Amino acid sequence: MPELPEVEIILRGISPLICGRTIVAVGGSGKQLRLPLPLPELNRDASGKEITRLERRGKYISIFLNDGGILVLHLGMTGQLGVFPKEQARAKHDHFWCRLDNNQEFRYNDTRRFGSIRFLPAGKSRMLQESLYQKLGPEPLGETFTADYLRRAAEGKSLAIKNFIMDSHIVVGIGNIYANESLFKAAIHPARSVQSIEQEEWEKLARCIQQILLHAIDCGGSTISDFVNAKGGQGYFQMNFKVYGKKSLPCPHCQGPISSEKIGGRASFFCPSCQRL
Repeated sequence: MPELPEVEIILRGISPLICGRTIVAVGGSGKQLRLPLPLPELNRDASGKEITRLERRGKYISIFLNDGGILVLHLGMTGQLGVFPKEQARAKHDHFWCRLDNNQEFRYNDTRRFGSIRFLPAGKSRMLQESLYQKLGPEPLGETFTADYLRRAAEGKSLAIKNFIMDSHIVVGIGNIYANESLFKAAIHPARSVQSIEQEEWEKLARCIQQILLHAIDCGGSTISDFVNAKGGQGYFQMNFKVYGKKSLPCPHCQGPISSEKIGGRASFFCPSCQRL
């Protein structure tokens, strides 16, 4: 599943290719995504409109049109975005596309079809904040994401720390890969209760989350199976994994074996010596 770094890489890749372009027509495969694809509404209200900017919020990508309309995409498990010459044959799992005024097509490909595409026509942009974004936590790379924020958000909760930082109501964009790697870097066991985390540990964790995410973005994201950037290239942060997917391999710090167990239904990887419970 694309996490924050992968979505950011896709955003950076497609922005210069579609910003300033006008949508000529839209189309789709007819296959159902997680939500019904609003093709009639898009053809009526988005055709002829210029794409002015793109914005990421958590794992959502919003495409703003010059009349105030907004196209909101979520990549789900296997979603990919790219821009191709209109003459190039569409791929098997291309389920949505926008024809642009330069004879290019902006295409959404999704093998498992767990992604979604919403359209907010002009005059309804407030719905972006009032419905989709209202319950989302802060951006982990933003100014409001601090140790003090995490400590306050944990008050009254009894979650494992890994589940806590993966909760999009607490902080957006941190999926399983980056939760594992951040907790290892911070030397915090993923199963520890948030109530056991001391202030110095909150400070270290907030810092480590930001460092891991920025490093992953610099590496173009992580390609485990499906992820490719807007040009079809793979990320290489997976070459920097310290614990994720490394069960029984030696810890890079103490050389003891990496352990794995299910926490919150997700595979968790940690060093039991460096990350004590």
